[in-house]
Amino acid sequence: MNKRPMTVTIIAWLLIVTGVFRFGVHFRELLSQKSFPVEDLWIPIVGLLSAVPGAFILLGRNWARWLALALMAFQVAIMFGDSVQKVAAHVLLFSLIAYSLFRNDATAYFQRSHQVGI
Repeated sequence: MNKRPMTVTIIAWLLIVTGVFRFGVHFRELLSQKSFPVEDLWIPIVGLLSAVPGAFILLGRNWARWLALALMAFQVAIMFGDSVQKVAAHVLLFSLIAYSLFRNDATAYFQRSHQVGI
């Protein structure tokens, strides 16, 4: 049995929950308006985007950890211009995710998952 490290499981579920929550919040905001342009639908969809790597991390897909890291790097980039505290918090979160998803035990999990075709 290919045991998934607990930190990988936690990060994956946090990504899923965060993505679904962000989708719900932004979609609800859109629905509360009297009318909204259809192009504003991209906002909740982008919010849901973080759930995608979370789900595939649970399945052991190596590309999903890279996608999660890329999305976090994007979050850090768009935070510049906001407060120093927000930037620092996102850099810290990025660092924790990167460390957790690329530790030796996590790397072994993703490599084994790939080899057995999970």
